[in-house]
Amino acid sequence: MHSVDTRPLPVAQASVEPIIELGAVTKSYAGATAPALHPMTLSVQPGEFFSILGPSGSGKTTTLRLIAGFETPDAGTVMLGGKDVTQLPPESRDVNTVFQNYALFPHLTIEQNVAYPLQMKKVKDAEIKTRVKQALELVEMLGFESRLPHQLSGGQRQRIALARALVGNPKVLLLDEPLGALDLRLRQQMQHVLTTIQERLGITFVYVTHDQGEALSMSDRVAIMNNGRIEQIGTPEDLYYTPKNKFVAGFVGKSNLLDAQIVTSGALSLAKFAGQTVELQQPATPGNVKLAIRCESITVSRTPVNDGRVCLPARVSNVLFLGNCLEVCLKGEGIELLASIPAQRVRTLATDDAVYCCFDPADLVVLHE
Repeated sequence: MHSVDTRPLPVAQASVEPIIELGAVTKSYAGATAPALHPMTLSVQPGEFFSILGPSGSGKTTTLRLIAGFETPDAGTVMLGGKDVTQLPPESRDVNTVFQNYALFPHLTIEQNVAYPLQMKKVKDAEIKTRVKQALELVEMLGFESRLPHQLSGGQRQRIALARALVGNPKVLLLDEPLGALDLRLRQQMQHVLTTIQERLGITFVYVTHDQGEALSMSDRVAIMNNGRIEQIGTPEDLYYTPKNKFVAGFVGKSNLLDAQIVTSGALSLAKFAGQTVELQQPATPGNVKLAIRCESITVSRTPVNDGRVCLPARVSNVLFLGNCLEVCLKGEGIELLASIPAQRVRTLATDDAVYCCFDPADLVVLHE
C-alpha cells in the first residue's frame, strides 16, 4: 500500500473560479522546427501547490513565462483571478517569480534586496521595515539583514530570493526550477521550507521542474508536459499509480511495459501476455496494448506462489544494491522486467538464479497511446 497525503486540502477545493486559466494558448519561436506550445488549456485553483513537470524542451518554462507576462501567446488567453491579462506586462500582474539563479543584487544587503520590490512601489519606509522583517522570519533568515549575497550559502540565497518574491503579498508565486542549483541535501531541505510556507500563507504556487521527486512530494496536482503538450494532469497518486500513457508511465517513477492482447469475455476484460491470461480490474478495448507494472509491485520468489498473483518464471540477469533496496533485472520467456525489492528481504540473489516474478493483477495498468 502507498502512503496517503495527510496534508489539509487546499483552499482550491472549496473555490469555484480558478486563480489561473490558460485558454487554448499557443506559442512558437522564430527558427524553431516545432511550436513551443500546442493549443493548451489549463486551470489552477486558489491555494493549490501546482507543479508543471517535464523534460527539457517540453514547454513548461514557456507556460510559466506566459503566466508571468514575460511572453505573450500567439493565440489564446491568460486569465488571472477572472481577469484577462493576456496583454498586460509582468508588473501589472499580481504574481511574482523565483528563478534558479536567485537574481539577487550582489551590491545590496539582504535587507535591501528583500525591500527592493516595495521601494519600487513607493511603499512607506515604516511598512517596508515591518514587511521585510516578516518575510525574513517566514524563511527563517532573521539576523542576516546586513550581509551581502556572496556571504550566504546557496540554500540561504534561495531563501532570500523567496522572501523577496513573497514580501509584496502576491496572489500567485511562480517558481522556475528554483532548487536546480542546490545539492541533494539542500534540495530536500528546501522542499520542506516551500511546502511549509505555502501551507502557512495559503497562496497559489506554480512550480516548474524536471525532477519528478520534487513534483510528487510537494504538489496537490501535477501537469506532465511533453513536446509542448500536456500529457496528463492529476494528483501525484493518480499519475504514479494510474498513468494515462507510455510517456507518463516512463517519466514518473520506474515502470515495466508488457506487450499484451486484450480480449473480452462477457463483462470481463482479459489480458494475454507471456503465456498468461489475466483478468484486468479496469475495462479495456480489445486489441494489442501495453501494460504497465511498477518495479516495486514485483516480488521475487524462489518457488511459485498460489495466492492469486501472476508468477512468471525468469532468471536474474543483474542485481544492483541501492542501499535500502535491490534493483533486480529479470529475463524470462518473452519478458524483461525490473524489480525493486527491499534489501533486507532478499540478500542472496545472484546472477543467473532461477526465480519467479510475482505481482498482483490489480497492479497492472492499461496504457493508451
